[in-house]
Amino acid sequence: MPESMTDSSADSSVLYTVVDGVGTITLNRPEAMNSLDIATKVLLRETVLQAAEDPAVRCVVLTGTGRAFCTGQDLKEHIAILESGSSEALFTTVDEHYNPIVSAIDAMEKPVIAAVNGVAAGAGASLAFACDLRVLADTAGFNLAFANVALSCDTGSSYTLQRLVGRARALELLYLPRTVRAEEALELGLANRVVPAAELTATVGELATRLAAGPTLALAAIRRSVAYAAGHTFAESLELESEMMQRTGATEDHRAAVAAFVAKEKPVFNAR
Repeated sequence: MPESMTDSSADSSVLYTVVDGVGTITLNRPEAMNSLDIATKVLLRETVLQAAEDPAVRCVVLTGTGRAFCTGQDLKEHIAILESGSSEALFTTVDEHYNPIVSAIDAMEKPVIAAVNGVAAGAGASLAFACDLRVLADTAGFNLAFANVALSCDTGSSYTLQRLVGRARALELLYLPRTVRAEEALELGLANRVVPAAELTATVGELATRLAAGPTLALAAIRRSVAYAAGHTFAESLELESEMMQRTGATEDHRAAVAAFVAKEKPVFNAR
């Protein structure tokens, strides 16, 4: 099984591996519940951009190590910055780190899966909501914790959350933060699947491998079309659908898939 890895060592706060077309980004600060200090945010931003541009990657998985997926901002570092009098760093981090990270996820030309292995709170929940699919361990949960520390929401949650659960429920979850356990998350539409914690890696691996072997250019076009339609009129959405249909219809993958269908064979997609 071919595998590549970044120069990041195993003790890096963000790990990146590529196996069979699946790029896995793993937050690796288990002792800090995978909270995000500045160094981790910088590395996560660079790694997400690397995965987006990596031609060997046709599906991306975002996950964490230990008991947490990601608990958002590292509050120990946050307090230290406040006490040092450098409070401007608390606000520039949104534009320098959080927004570029979530924008890179949003702009991916490939599917993105959140493998939510544990609690996802604050910006950690927002990162999961920015992904296309969310597979949760049955021990996981979401908490939109921003209001608990007297902060507004960030990392795209004002946009993504209401599209998942509706405006009223989104405001409720933001106004009155609480932990939404995995099964409730599934009922609300925050999760696509809930599986036993011991089966999370295998389940996500199977799903990601299937997507990575799929028609990457067509999946990217579908992803773009759905995102575009969320903020445009029906007529405008039809125009983009037409453009995407013409673009994907001209690909080698489309021609190969049609030939395979006629021959009653399984198509092989090469992202061309």
